[in-house]
Amino acid sequence: MDILGFLGTILWPIKWLVEAILVAFHYVWTTLGLRPDAGFTWVLSIVGLVLVIRAALIPIFVRQIKSQRRMLEIAPQLKKIQDKYKGKKDQFSREAMSRETMELYKRTGTNPLSSCLPLLLQMPIFFSLFSVLSEAQKYDVTHQAGVGFLNGALSKSFGESTLFGVAPLKLAISTADGNIAVIIIAVVMVILMTGSQFITQLQIMSKNQSAEMKASPTYRQQRILLYLLPLVFAFSGFTFPLGVMFYWLVSNFWTMGQQFIVIRNMPTPGSEAALAREARLAKKRQRSGVTDDETPASGSGVLIIDEPKKPQRQQPVGKNRSKKQTGNKK
Repeated sequence: MDILGFLGTILWPIKWLVEAILVAFHYVWTTLGLRPDAGFTWVLSIVGLVLVIRAALIPIFVRQIKSQRRMLEIAPQLKKIQDKYKGKKDQFSREAMSRETMELYKRTGTNPLSSCLPLLLQMPIFFSLFSVLSEAQKYDVTHQAGVGFLNGALSKSFGESTLFGVAPLKLAISTADGNIAVIIIAVVMVILMTGSQFITQLQIMSKNQSAEMKASPTYRQQRILLYLLPLVFAFSGFTFPLGVMFYWLVSNFWTMGQQFIVIRNMPTPGSEAALAREARLAKKRQRSGVTDDETPASGSGVLIIDEPKKPQRQQPVGKNRSKKQTGNKK
């Protein structure tokens, strides 16, 4: 079976939807007065496409966060199981460790793969998006229209569109053939893509990791990826057309803003971001005149009435002792 043909069949409905959104935004911008064949019009259409897709993926992203939270909650229990069988290489110990780990997952209703599932579900959408943008920009060579609303005329318009009249969206650094405008725009976008990705990963690792996570091998692997990912974007910037790079850039900015909101409002328990959020909430309660024990602060306009103290009970004094005390007074 032809693998490419099979993948094309799988991605066909997603590509159809992607083209529908892209063409819809193109129609909106042209209706508002932008030139249909201008590169800026198609760039805005790509931006709108990315925003719609990323907004639709928000429920999947929220599910991923919840799954990661549950895994963090059972991390101490997982560490106990790992410490219990640490250094034991025999088959019986490995099977016992695997069995206890699976029982823990079943008892707590967690699954280590559930945090990866949302990312896997996004991959077909991203592949379809890249395919639509790449095929549309090659129309002047292949003369092949899209699978849906992106007809021949629109594909040709997309393929021949340019930024500032000198930078075709279909060109990359590798295919620029000395076009300085394409190279400059691509280099600027690579820098922005790399910087936004680096900031996104850095704020996760520095602010949204608990002490236990920072001591784990996973954290060390993430630090390695922190410096390897910029190389991936540098390679992508060398080979991807400008139109596809605009998708990556807008998507990276969305991810950076989304992570900032999540870390600020739903931080990992025990992380630096969680402590900062508690401090902000404490200041907010203080400004509103409510302390941590929910008692009104002084000067808040609430009259505080002290409860009268009960009089101390006087012990009875015997007759002999009373006479002795009276004699002493004399």
